[in-house]
Amino acid sequence: MDLNEAREKIKAVDEEMASLFEKRMEIVRDVAAFKRENGLPVEDPAQEARVIEGRSALIKDPELKPLYVRFLQDTMDVSKTWQRLLSRDGDGVNTLRMDLGGHSCDILVERGCLKRAGELLSLDRKVIIVTDDGVPPEYAATVAAACGEPYTVTVPQGEGSKSLAVYEKILEAMLEAGFDRSGCVCAVGGGVVGDLAGFAAATYMRGVDFYSIPTTLLSQVDSSIGGKTAVDLRGVKNAVGTFWQPEMVLIDPDTLTTLDQREIACGMAEAVKTALIGDEELFRLFEEGKASGDLLPVIKACLAVKKATVEADERDTGVRKTLNFGHTIGHALESVTELHHGECVALGMIPMCAQEVRERLLPVLEGLGLPTEVRADPDEVFRALMYDKKIRDGLITAVFVERPGSCVLRAVRPEELRAGIDLVVKR
Repeated sequence: MDLNEAREKIKAVDEEMASLFEKRMEIVRDVAAFKRENGLPVEDPAQEARVIEGRSALIKDPELKPLYVRFLQDTMDVSKTWQRLLSRDGDGVNTLRMDLGGHSCDILVERGCLKRAGELLSLDRKVIIVTDDGVPPEYAATVAAACGEPYTVTVPQGEGSKSLAVYEKILEAMLEAGFDRSGCVCAVGGGVVGDLAGFAAATYMRGVDFYSIPTTLLSQVDSSIGGKTAVDLRGVKNAVGTFWQPEMVLIDPDTLTTLDQREIACGMAEAVKTALIGDEELFRLFEEGKASGDLLPVIKACLAVKKATVEADERDTGVRKTLNFGHTIGHALESVTELHHGECVALGMIPMCAQEVRERLLPVLEGLGLPTEVRADPDEVFRALMYDKKIRDGLITAVFVERPGSCVLRAVRPEELRAGIDLVVKR
């Protein structure tokens, strides 16, 4: 048999499999309807195990069997995604698929989905729930009630919890509770909790499942997706970390009702950042004052930009660096001031915009209640900037916006950013 003949035979098999795939998904539609009507969860680990054991016994070739098991698992994952899509109940629901091959995950945006955590996530096992004392305790309690064996770790609110000491506390809690690799970690909170819990999940016994339930606007529009996890070291943000994609992200806009205006403004800063680098229409909504009502469209627009960016560059070696817009100077400000992360990002964006864009950006930030300058020592801010992990061979890769909706990466000497610091930092 020559190569072309073999390819034709494979094509025929693929066509047959495509027809069978559609038939399978039609049956899954009935399964989804039954589960929805009877309040049953999408996930059923015991049934999946039975299916894998029974179906894999049909494969006689021992070398092919493990590959077939992988094929079955992938097929069931697709079926579960289809079930979740079929379970949508109105305009408040949207499921995005972060397509990263073996690291792919679903991102569900749905009002009230926190209450459905037991249905949507595989929690019938040991689960360490990481939250902070600024998050309404009923959020973690709702997740705990859906777990087979829950353990909740509540850390102090704020960036100070992103430390090796608090990270060790979470690992110790897992070890003392007898967690093995079948357990999982679930973050319920904002960006600090997500980074911290994700890093614990990535490193405990070389990695366990991780679920993210972001409850702040900032984490819902940005930090909860993409797989970056980290803790700070000696005041340097995210100095120790790794990439670890969540199994699923649940974004419930209803949790935003408990946030104060400052926290909403911080989340809006990240949304403005996303608009400037990748969505001109979203930035126009900010200019027109139309982005501060229903936040659901803002969340979805931001997720769409970040999803596409991460899919193109999961490991942050190229285009994903554009998501750092505003963060180069912003992180330095965060290290030496009492401002929140979103406020520092707002300030960090200003010097990185062309003059015309800056003139449009300043009223947007002011309208959202975000600062446009801060009292601090510019020299101290510049020293903090020199710890930026993006510095290579004396150059730092910075993000510049010449017009809303697009951006460019440039390698510059840190000294070239000093004038930008002086623009927003006043003694």
